[in-house]
Amino acid sequence: MGATTAELIRSVQRTGGPPPARRKGINARLAWWAIMLAAAVLFTWDIQHSTYHAFYSETARSMTESWKGFLFGSFDPNNTITIDKLPGFLWPQALSARIFGFHSWALTLPQVIEGVLGVAVLHRAVRRWAGESAGLLAAGAFTLTPVVAGMFRTEVEDPAFTLCVLLAANATLRAAREARLRPLLMAGLWVGLGFQAKMLEAWAVLPALGLVYLVSAPSTLRRRLAHLGTAAAVCIAASASWMVLVALTPAQDRPFIDGTTDNSAFSQVIGYNFLNRFAGLGISAKATGSVSATTMAGTAPAPSGGEGRPAAMWAKMFGPSLASQVGWLYPVAALSVVCGLVWLRGRHRTDPLRAGFLLWGVWLALYFLVFSAGAVGAHTYYMGVVAVPLAALFGGGIVQFWRAWRRGDRARSWALPTAVVSTVAWSAFIATRYSFLPWLAPVATLVGAGGLLLLMLSRTTGERARSRIAVLGVGAVIVGMLLPSAAWASAVLDSKYGHSGMGAAGPVSTWHHHKRHRATARAATQGPAWGDGSPRATEPHKHTIRYSERTALTREEQRFLAAMRARQGHATFVFATTSWRSASPYILFAGAKVLPMGGFTGAAPTPTSAEFRNLIATGRLRYVVLGGAPTTPGRAAADWVRGHCTRMPHERFRVYDCSPTSAKK
Repeated sequence: MGATTAELIRSVQRTGGPPPARRKGINARLAWWAIMLAAAVLFTWDIQHSTYHAFYSETARSMTESWKGFLFGSFDPNNTITIDKLPGFLWPQALSARIFGFHSWALTLPQVIEGVLGVAVLHRAVRRWAGESAGLLAAGAFTLTPVVAGMFRTEVEDPAFTLCVLLAANATLRAAREARLRPLLMAGLWVGLGFQAKMLEAWAVLPALGLVYLVSAPSTLRRRLAHLGTAAAVCIAASASWMVLVALTPAQDRPFIDGTTDNSAFSQVIGYNFLNRFAGLGISAKATGSVSATTMAGTAPAPSGGEGRPAAMWAKMFGPSLASQVGWLYPVAALSVVCGLVWLRGRHRTDPLRAGFLLWGVWLALYFLVFSAGAVGAHTYYMGVVAVPLAALFGGGIVQFWRAWRRGDRARSWALPTAVVSTVAWSAFIATRYSFLPWLAPVATLVGAGGLLLLMLSRTTGERARSRIAVLGVGAVIVGMLLPSAAWASAVLDSKYGHSGMGAAGPVSTWHHHKRHRATARAATQGPAWGDGSPRATEPHKHTIRYSERTALTREEQRFLAAMRARQGHATFVFATTSWRSASPYILFAGAKVLPMGGFTGAAPTPTSAEFRNLIATGRLRYVVLGGAPTTPGRAAADWVRGHCTRMPHERFRVYDCSPTSAKK
């Protein structure tokens, strides 16, 4: 009894109310299950028709061929080169493919699970911070965000990363409430695991997590700093673990690290995957031992949303392609941060409600700045981590606004109608930028206006009817604010919009789809993909290629591979290609041991000319196929092959027979 009374007193002193009930009401339980069901449906719908994400899918296939490939994230089955990122996000996909067989849906399934878990963790974190109603609103808003519905059904790195930082936030809120070290250490571990999926982007959340614990944990400053230092050590150790493993492994016993010129995982992470993203600010990664290019081999640089144009760069998050995927709730989230921090400024330092607004507000601001300054291009799935604080602030803010409205607080009751009007107006503006669902803007406006009228009416009726009308009113305004986002998110249920490859939902994915086909058609009229290797055969402004409904090699490719395997003999490689794009279908659909060159960008110096000739001299490589996207090592190899090897007759492929004696010429 004493412990319970003490808990009640502490809770009232710190939050102004009783501790949250341990048992959910039946309505809350039903709402939670409904949200989880909606998430499962959106993330799994038509999963059997998931498309392969080229480069990632080949890597996942190669990772299933050997545990060495699994550990290092090898692009090819013979472990000559890694993927151009840390392989952590692909480990669940490779395990799934080992269990269920290599299918596109097996590669997508881990992202589905990560998404459902992410919704549940966000609900738990926001419930711990602002109560059950806020948790349900946040989970619902998160599920109905277009980029969330698209991202968690796509074979990319952000689903695993987003789940990890969500778990870190939940652990931090738990640690800050009682100044507990163990959950804070878990938060550091989760950020470190998120680093394995998304590298330094995971560290962008650390200032928000650290600040909340430093400001609000009920302990002495010295103890708080000691706890944060220990958690930081755990985070760094977990983050650097794979890079240290690579550094300690002799180069001849592991694949070459893609994205680098010095074969260093640290160069890949710091230079290639971090500094290169901020080229628009004049930052160069050339001195870090990394490849300076970030676009796919054989493609022109993709527009990243304003590099060289400061105004456009800092406004990209408000542009239609990103705002339509994540930005529907910008106004209410911004108002929630301001009101939450201002209204609660007189509370005790350890007040958990104010700490939550600080956490989500700093999180949102940091990633907003990172993506405004950094390259995003067509990668809409980057926005998944921005959807988290937006949804949390929506849930927590609406609950605070509703309480102020019901109390009739004249100094604060303006916040709810202001949030509704600004959010519905902004949503209508985004919706009208597209011809998609032309009824959406007027219906959302009508529902929002109707809800506001009901709220106003509740102020003029008797006590008995006031509560019911007010509840109907707040329900209507919530629907009005979420309807546009939900309509776009539900577009994934339409096969036309369900598999964008970039985590997008709605007509943005269709725009990307048509853009790819225009580029493909243009390349087809100017030169074949397997041809003279001319730059004319590239596909401009594409960062990846996808195989649509294709699930196997074409008959011509099958015959070619069978013929090459029949000639392989004791050679390690079936044949070599001058680009990973040329090797891609054979690795993806057949697990063939094909030697690619140049890595993702085509600029990685592997194999070197000496290594290439040594492979031929020792009989590990006999046949070389020229053509396709040009790469730096591919050009050097092609020049040597034309002068030393024998051209084999073939209608489509330019195949050369390079006997061991040819390397001695």
